[in-house]
Amino acid sequence: MTRIYAIAAAAVLLALLAGLWVSTLFRAEGDAFAQCREGAVAGQDTIGGPFTLVDETGATVTSDEVLDEPALIYFGYTFCPDICPYDTARNVEAVELLEERGLTVKPIFISVDPQRDTPEVLADFTDNMHPRLLGLTGSEEQVKAASQAYRTYYRKQEGDPDYYLVDHSTFTYLTLPGTGFVDFFRRDATPEQMAERVQCFIDSAS
Repeated sequence: MTRIYAIAAAAVLLALLAGLWVSTLFRAEGDAFAQCREGAVAGQDTIGGPFTLVDETGATVTSDEVLDEPALIYFGYTFCPDICPYDTARNVEAVELLEERGLTVKPIFISVDPQRDTPEVLADFTDNMHPRLLGLTGSEEQVKAASQAYRTYYRKQEGDPDYYLVDHSTFTYLTLPGTGFVDFFRRDATPEQMAERVQCFIDSAS
């Protein structure tokens, strides 16, 4: 009887291990980056997409042209009094940490205030932040299309026509060439945490 119990217990253990292996296999097949995420991203397949904008030199560029390497994308505006400079500085610090590890990630700043953020204004802003920070602006329609592609929010406040504020979402989006959007970072993520997760995504994609 003891032997029967032992065989039964071994069979149950094998079944559990097989089930764990199968579930792990399917999870890996379903999401190659599962180990890099902090949690599930709702509607991940609907985030990201093609856009056409204007860079700091005044040239019209497409998402295919600028997202040619891993990128951290932030939607903000240069007249932002505190949040945007802080978040952008955090992003470029993460980029520098990754550079120390031999990984190149492009920091991108997309303006949600095209009325004031001309290519020249963006160039001054990005040059002061990081030599590789790419600033993008465009027409109202172009900016709106890019924002909608990444499901971001922004709204110009009423008030002084020259010194108004713009409410906007503050996520930073990670994209990979050939894959597109893979994850986002909230404001409470530190440069070190961002660098760790970005490296995980890059390593998993290679």
